[in-house]
Amino acid sequence: MRFAILLTALLGVLPAQAQPQPTTQSMTCDRARSFVQAQGATVLYTGPGTFERFVASPRSCVRGETTETAYAATRDSARCPVGLRCRPSHLDELEPPR
Repeated sequence: MRFAILLTALLGVLPAQAQPQPTTQSMTCDRARSFVQAQGATVLYTGPGTFERFVASPRSCVRGETTETAYAATRDSARCPVGLRCRPSHLDELEPPR
């Protein structure tokens, strides 16, 4: 019994095994898009040391944010529309008219 308690206590203080994060560069464009849709909101590595949060719908953003299409390099596309990116809606006022 003491062994089980000690083992439980030791496991509680050991660092958790890091889960490998998905990378857009290892996925096809279709797979990356499907992954974002299935997760709803996720963080994907987009290159060495870079990552981005992608969302499937504006519901994953907070109040005062809007969405724009988010692109990332994938295994089969240099510019794949992976999902959406949340950004502050007040940035719309700062952009010059097109």
